[in-house]
Amino acid sequence: MPNTHDSLAKTILITGANGFVGKALCKTLSNQGYIVHEAVRKIDKTSSAHQAVGEINASTNWTDALIGVDAVVHLAARVHVMNETAKDALTAYRAVNVEGTLHLAQTAVKAGVKRFIFMSSVKVNGEGTPLGHPYTPEDLPAPSDPYGISKYEAEIALQQLTKDTSLEVVIIRPPLIYGPGVKANFRNMMEILSKCLPLPLGAIHNKRSLVAIDNLIDLIICCINHPAAANETFLVSDGFDISTPDLLRRVAMSLGKKALLIPIPSVVLQWTAKLLGKAAFAQRLCESLQVDISKTQQLLNWTPTVKIEDALHKTAVFYKQDNS
Repeated sequence: MPNTHDSLAKTILITGANGFVGKALCKTLSNQGYIVHEAVRKIDKTSSAHQAVGEINASTNWTDALIGVDAVVHLAARVHVMNETAKDALTAYRAVNVEGTLHLAQTAVKAGVKRFIFMSSVKVNGEGTPLGHPYTPEDLPAPSDPYGISKYEAEIALQQLTKDTSLEVVIIRPPLIYGPGVKANFRNMMEILSKCLPLPLGAIHNKRSLVAIDNLIDLIICCINHPAAANETFLVSDGFDISTPDLLRRVAMSLGKKALLIPIPSVVLQWTAKLLGKAAFAQRLCESLQVDISKTQQLLNWTPTVKIEDALHKTAVFYKQDNS
């Protein structure tokens, strides 16, 4: 954690400030004494953001948002979606995630920004690991979908920028992020568990790395301040890998329910899902994806601040209260 003197001396621009991670990060930074510039595409009635920058691409005007900024945390992105509708998905992802990111970083250099934290994705590493063989930051990247490819290309562009300028770039590749207010598949899972619906996942023997939003935010703040973070790539997780059935049981217990898990063999599930056009979704449920955070821990003297069991409980309780 930064001390008060350090935090009061820093002004941070957060892009994607109204997103799941952005909201929580802005709140934590403000509570710790940072000056926070919140940037969003457009300001709505519920937004507290300082800057509306419009669409993110190679032409976005960042000038006003970067005035007096010491560090940028770039969270905004064209995010991965299960059912892509763009005719040329890779071009659409590149426009935001590659061209938009590089343009922001180049503008940040001109504004005198010292450090640029880029929220990438474990999808740069790939889609899954053999059980017990986690990804490391040194592994040869193997992105396989347009989102992962665009994030990897953005990393390459930023790394080149560090060779040509004085900007310090920090790349963070998180796996699935969860916490109070989480949406998408994690929320859908809680909805199913809260209704006590049976799930054919009792025979899955995998391990998945997850990261609680509190742990991710703690690492981001560490990367804003730590000298050794400059021009490095970090993987992040809760430091405890969990199987799909164990995840379901723990979340169900926190919801005051019991997970009804039917033991259907993984190969049957994945074959059926492929026929239904849900192969990628089944892969995330059935296969392993583990990350090694030893570099993150050793180089930054960082450790996850929240245990996975406490973070899952907090997430489930919030969901329960939010739907009561």
